[in-house]
Amino acid sequence: MEKLTILFLYFTVLISIFITCASLDTISANQTITDGNTIVSAGQNFEMGFFSLGTSRKRYVGIWFKKISTRTVVWVANRETPLSDTSGLFKLRQGALQILSGNNSVIWSSNSTGSDTARDLVMQLLDTGNLILRDKENLIWQSFDYPGDTFLSGMRIGVDLITGKDRHLTSWKSNDDPSAGPYVFRVDPNGYPQFFVKRDVIPESRYGPWTGVTFNGMRNLGENAIFTHQFVVSENDIYYEYELLTKAFVSILRLTPDGKMGNWNWANRTENWSFYSGARIDDACTPYAICGSYGRCNINFDKNHNCSCLEGFEPRPSEERSLADQSSGCQRINPLACGNPDGFRKVSGVKFPDTNHSWYNLSMTLGECETACMRNCSCTAYANLDIRRGGSGCLQWFDDLMDIRESDETQELYIRIAASDISSPTTSEYGSRKNKQTSVVIVLSTLGLVVVCVIFALYVAWRKRKRPRKTILVSLQDHEDNYTNESLNSDKEMLPFSLSMIAKATNNFSPNNKLGEGGFGPVYKGVLEDGREIAVKRLSSTSKQGLDEFKNEVGCINKLQHRNLVKLLGYCILGDEKMLIYEYMANKSLDLFIFDESGSFMLDWPLCFGIINGIARGLLYLHQDSRLRIIHRDLKAANILLDNDMNPKISDFGLARWLSGYETEANTNKVVGTHGYISPEYALHGLFSVKSDVFSFGVLVLEIVSGKKNRGFSKQEHHDTLTGHAWRLHNEGRSIELVGSHLRHSFVDFQVVRVVHIGLLCVQHHADDRPTMSSVVLMLGNENSLPPPKQPAFFTKDKLLEFTPSSSLPTLDSVGELTITHLNAR
Repeated sequence: MEKLTILFLYFTVLISIFITCASLDTISANQTITDGNTIVSAGQNFEMGFFSLGTSRKRYVGIWFKKISTRTVVWVANRETPLSDTSGLFKLRQGALQILSGNNSVIWSSNSTGSDTARDLVMQLLDTGNLILRDKENLIWQSFDYPGDTFLSGMRIGVDLITGKDRHLTSWKSNDDPSAGPYVFRVDPNGYPQFFVKRDVIPESRYGPWTGVTFNGMRNLGENAIFTHQFVVSENDIYYEYELLTKAFVSILRLTPDGKMGNWNWANRTENWSFYSGARIDDACTPYAICGSYGRCNINFDKNHNCSCLEGFEPRPSEERSLADQSSGCQRINPLACGNPDGFRKVSGVKFPDTNHSWYNLSMTLGECETACMRNCSCTAYANLDIRRGGSGCLQWFDDLMDIRESDETQELYIRIAASDISSPTTSEYGSRKNKQTSVVIVLSTLGLVVVCVIFALYVAWRKRKRPRKTILVSLQDHEDNYTNESLNSDKEMLPFSLSMIAKATNNFSPNNKLGEGGFGPVYKGVLEDGREIAVKRLSSTSKQGLDEFKNEVGCINKLQHRNLVKLLGYCILGDEKMLIYEYMANKSLDLFIFDESGSFMLDWPLCFGIINGIARGLLYLHQDSRLRIIHRDLKAANILLDNDMNPKISDFGLARWLSGYETEANTNKVVGTHGYISPEYALHGLFSVKSDVFSFGVLVLEIVSGKKNRGFSKQEHHDTLTGHAWRLHNEGRSIELVGSHLRHSFVDFQVVRVVHIGLLCVQHHADDRPTMSSVVLMLGNENSLPPPKQPAFFTKDKLLEFTPSSSLPTLDSVGELTITHLNAR
């Protein structure tokens, strides 16, 4: 009996030792991990062991996410020297981590040195995914110093200027082969440091310099609710790092085998990685220096001719340009005189040039930067280095300006040009400037064209006498001398467009060019002669919006400049024709995505979350940061336009009103807006304020999350409106159920719950209970606790009826979704 007891204890000890080894997060000297048995674990996040990829029998030692069903390897030790069978060993010996083959030959080593006693030296896998080798006091070696293709939270990519250690990403050859591919993502420390993706040693793409918030030209990587990041430039280090704001969220940056940097988030519900955003812009202007020196790339030009010259420059003669090679760049039209005769032209809306040959100072002002650049004849451009707090620091360029592209940037670049070019700026596109030797031919051709135009004008005049005037707009060319912009002449900043120019751009307002129609009238796509795409909003004769709304929109939006507001390019008035010309938004309006079954599946949660944030920032600008306090009064999904990158832009300011700086609300006897978005105090009393827009924003947030319209929402179990249904789910702790089917494959639980909560705070019945947009932006950007929402306005359809016209309330006229109510005194 005693022997059986001893035997039982012996086996118990053996089992305990095995279990301990199988769950180790550390190993000491001479401990061994064998292929197929022991796996090192790090808490809930990562684990490490032997593995194979795809159908290959090659064996590697690496680190992967522990609780993600699709094995995602984030680091590989022996990526260049795989094992051919399962006889490999991983152990700590001779002061280094080593991988041994079956015949005990070392195929990989950390090449570290340290004490080789079990008491002093241990290996540990941290919760961050960092594999470290340490003794009691010192870090001896870490895997974060030798990244693979994956950039993890807490990792640093850059250069240690003391030791010379270069931490960079290297792509895999393929998804099933982790050996080093041709692409590298690394920092270039020359001049002001910047990041490149290179194929072998040739630059493929470049990231603009750090602005203090993000990389210039990469505004989609700015402030967000998912991660914080910083770029550090000091005497000892140059590095970039990011930190996830919550440990419950899994996100990585990865350099793919085809050389693209991207950000992926893990979606628990679909058990798959969803693409969040590219860490660079991938389009025809992405290749490094595609337009050569002083060239500017714009994807909206002809796909084979994306380049134009900066003002004051002209295309450099080159035989290759005829073959669509635009890399020969541009040259100055007039040479620099050096010194005071030279000047600087301000350029905005571009990614900054390559900073390889640059100089910087963190403490100088912009004025000091200009003075220093002017004194140095080699200085070709200058700019602020940090955009925070109104701008600070100085960045100067000392060579030809390379790799410039159009970008949604507000940071301004000052380019040195000859004094003669300042008074007469020119912009020349590749292929558009003719050789000076052909000037005689051009003059003769122009004279011939004038004769043809005169004959054509006489013909048109004769035809007009013979038949009634028709609506073919090109026939109005002979009336352009009578073109009038009525009372808008006083607006010096606005650009009037001629009717013939707009007619030509829209192919005579062809139905094929029609983008849609709203309360104002139809909207058409057009292309100007310089290649720019535009959207033309044409006032309909049946529209209840007239000249007042037209003037209001021109006067209002012309005073506004923000990346989340649509840009008004100009206007056109001729007789009964009234048109507004906007920048063209390739993805049209938000309602075409969230309310359309096929369009909604093109969305994912990170994209929707970014749209919500963008709308909030645009409203904050209107309410607080613009020169006038603007109340939009018709915020809805149809009035949110989306650009090429799905960035939201608030549009349609025909019903907007602005207040003086000290005013916070106003009253009107004419209530305008759209059913389902109008706040109760505005619908009932004609009282509007910034809180009226906050209400509309809250409705819009709930619509984006649910994919359902607030107006006409129905649920079999109750008669709640969408806002009432959301409030009911929130109170029952079931906000997740509000998520529409289009987002169920990608949403992040805690973000959805928080966004719905914020939306409900915005639609509370009383205006004083609703937050300001500055508070909303802060709430979207952090995880602090939120106050409980009160019951929303229009909780049920019965409540909604209280605000419809009756014998005691004014009558209501409606055109489409636009409603206009005249309030009578009681």
